[in-house]
Amino acid sequence: MRFPFSLVFLGLILGEISGFILVGKAIGVLATLGLVLLGVAAGVLLLRRQGVATLMRVRADLEAGRPPARPLAEGALLAFAAILIILPGFITDIAGILLFLPFVRAALWRAVRARVVIRTAAVRTAPAESGPILDLAREDYGPRPDSPWRVRGGPET
Repeated sequence: MRFPFSLVFLGLILGEISGFILVGKAIGVLATLGLVLLGVAAGVLLLRRQGVATLMRVRADLEAGRPPARPLAEGALLAFAAILIILPGFITDIAGILLFLPFVRAALWRAVRARVVIRTAAVRTAPAESGPILDLAREDYGPRPDSPWRVRGGPET
């Protein structure tokens, strides 16, 4: 059964509010705000660090001739995890921390691996020695006086 996105989002908001209330009661308001700010700072640092690391893994796979599907998927999950940690709230922080665990990412990769389609594109260039170079005079390729594409008032050939 599928739940509407708005109900899931509403449940997340209500859960985050109740999490703030429970943590605020347990450790105090200032400590709760300090944890939220610490989570934002950690999320920003993780997002920056994981983005660079993902680019390096993708580059290594491309240089080795392997398709970079898994490093791209893991990089996307790590970026999503960092964004969840940046969002203020304890439920999103827990979800983000879980996504940083390698076995959780491996389980998600196994779940979606069969649906990933890898497409490659090859660029073909002409060989350096493709034949003689022809130099044409302007009269050989220029616009003809009887051409319907000739612009009126333009330069005469």
